[in-house]
Amino acid sequence: MPEELDEIVQSGLNRRHFMKLMSLAAAGLLASHVLGAEQLFARGLDMDIEELVPQAIENGLSVTIKVNSRTKKVLIDSRATLLDTLRERMGLTGTKKGCDHGQCGACTVIVDGTRVLSCLTLAATCEGKSVITIEGIAKDNQLNPMQAAFLKHDGFQCGFCTPGQICSAVALMKEAKEGQASFVTADVRQTQKDVMLSDDEIAERMSGNICRCGAYPNIVAAIKEAQTGKDVVQNWLFAG
Repeated sequence: MPEELDEIVQSGLNRRHFMKLMSLAAAGLLASHVLGAEQLFARGLDMDIEELVPQAIENGLSVTIKVNSRTKKVLIDSRATLLDTLRERMGLTGTKKGCDHGQCGACTVIVDGTRVLSCLTLAATCEGKSVITIEGIAKDNQLNPMQAAFLKHDGFQCGFCTPGQICSAVALMKEAKEGQASFVTADVRQTQKDVMLSDDEIAERMSGNICRCGAYPNIVAAIKEAQTGKDVVQNWLFAG
């Protein structure tokens, strides 16, 4: 294409040039999408944590956390959040910093089986606990059923909120299996195990995870399919 720039300058853009440009642009978008999905769903690597000089950290504290089935010992500021510790000290950048105020859910991770907002969780409080991030959801190069369902139903667009969405959805399956009640539970006094989630239940339980692209119908369908193991057909609503 570069060798044809002189021709374009001299005679203008013709149909052949336009088709080549569109093909190159489409290939670039596809490559970026594939690379983004690979990063999003990748397994966590056993990365070495760079040691810091204790004197360089104010209120330094050494904590040991089991992250994605690997024990990590790291020196941190006692006021450091779990989010910043995962991203800045452990190199696990799959967990995203969205609002940093606990309002968007992009930073959701799973701590001892419970979903938490890592931007509001002090890393020091996770001493001896088990933390699972998006990098640890897949096992042995095999996607978690929730990840596979998100891919199938296109449960993400820009993908920024997706790590938090998936971690929240995986923990949600545990909540449903244990029969935990939600705001839309008909009778909280008569809870039962293995709750089958309705669309309303999924929407309410996932309400803390915001998708600014608006992929909510796809996310609900993915979660329902991951729980039931059956194909879920989306019902599209059109305005007008």
